Amino acid sequence: MHNKEKLSKIISFVKEHHVLTLATSLDNLVQCSSAFYVYNEKENYFIIAGDYKSEHIENVQKNSLVAVNIVLETKEIGKIEGLQVKASISLSKNSCDKDLYLKSYPYAKIMKPVLWKIQPLEMKLTQNKLGFGKKIILVIDSKD
Repeated sequence: MHNKEKLSKIISFVKEHHVLTLATSLDNLVQCSSAFYVYNEKENYFIIAGDYKSEHIENVQKNSLVAVNIVLETKEIGKIEGLQVKASISLSKNSCDKDLYLKSYPYAKIMKPVLWKIQPLEMKLTQNKLGFGKKIILVIDSKD
């Protein structure tokens, strides 16, 4: 399967969901949090809101390498799906990100959210409906 096909399947899964788990680490201590996200399909990155005072955002300001997980909750083995992402995170400086985020979550406008860009380095999609334990792995080449 070519990278464009892999990314297409991953994007399809990402569009079906809206909450991710963000894992961060600092000084050998790990932390995770849940966040609403939007996905910039054109540029292949996630956008989340995060307060500077939260532990996970304090962590990413010192260690920008993060992990992300998005999962379909089910007890049916044949329907298990999930995406694991190795990524870097940075403050979003793109006004289009704000427009995209507020379009999906208009109530967030009153909170004046600080937006963060999660740029995937590697994405691994597990989809049991394609076969038990079937995984699609995409390593992001910065030249793509």
